[in-house]
Amino acid sequence: MADQVTVFAPASMGNVAVGYDVLGGAIDGLGDRVTVRRLDTPTVRVGSITGRAPDLPTTPADNTASVALRSLRDAVGLDGGFEVSIEKGIPLGSGLGGSAASAVGAVVAGAALLPTSWSPADLLPHALAGEAVASGDLHPDNVAPCLFGGLVLTREMTPPDVVPIPVPSDVRCVLVRPNRVLHTRDARACLPDTVPLSKSVRQTAHLGAFVAGCYRDDLALIGRALRDLIVEPHRAALIPGFADVQDAALSHDALGCSLSGAGPTLFAWCTGPDHAERVRDAMIGAFTQHDVSAEAWISPIPSEGARITNLPPSDSQSP
Repeated sequence: MADQVTVFAPASMGNVAVGYDVLGGAIDGLGDRVTVRRLDTPTVRVGSITGRAPDLPTTPADNTASVALRSLRDAVGLDGGFEVSIEKGIPLGSGLGGSAASAVGAVVAGAALLPTSWSPADLLPHALAGEAVASGDLHPDNVAPCLFGGLVLTREMTPPDVVPIPVPSDVRCVLVRPNRVLHTRDARACLPDTVPLSKSVRQTAHLGAFVAGCYRDDLALIGRALRDLIVEPHRAALIPGFADVQDAALSHDALGCSLSGAGPTLFAWCTGPDHAERVRDAMIGAFTQHDVSAEAWISPIPSEGARITNLPPSDSQSP
């Protein structure tokens, strides 16, 4: 059994417009690298934090990765402990599942250092415990796709019931992040406590039609359904130029465009890489008109979630 494991945990887009807090998709290429090392002492501690968010908390009670590992350790009743180090590839407060990726990467790596095997469903509650440190509650829309991969709908968390949704092979996701930070807690604070029944009914219809479109490989149906009537109207004002960026994507025939998770990143679903490049350029141009710089990625929805990238021999490291 190894003494140290490194895991790549992908970024993710939560909600996917139609499924607030229940639907999410993994992103290819962008993510965190999380390394966990076994310790002989019964503690969980944070080692180094590097990359795009080096100022993350190192106090174990405040770090999503260490809290997730502590939950895993307590569940196992482990005599020893863990040290976790994080190389952040996901920008902080971007709406790309950065806190979820650190938590997921930590539990996947920690589980690989244990003698028993763990399924993604087994690890989900522990990763959610870590994510709650950042978001304030148990939200699976980023944790589940990061852990399971693909596009997934979390029907229930106790016990975990995560449903994979097929994505048409032509779909490419454009993600455009303005040079802004928006914390999940702040984005949730602007939402109303109640929703009119008529809007709830319409949003439920959109979600059902979207899932049907994915199963039927019906891009036109997906395009008609990829709408957020409940959350987006309240959060749009938090992102400078939101309406113009969304209009730029839709005017270039994107299937849909909305916030990735809590924002400020916007995503758009497109039909193929060439189409995605045109939509990306239009969205960046719209942000520029508001004097906002932005960076962008184009990604399929990868089927693979968090995975081990480095598993050295057990005698190559000392605990």
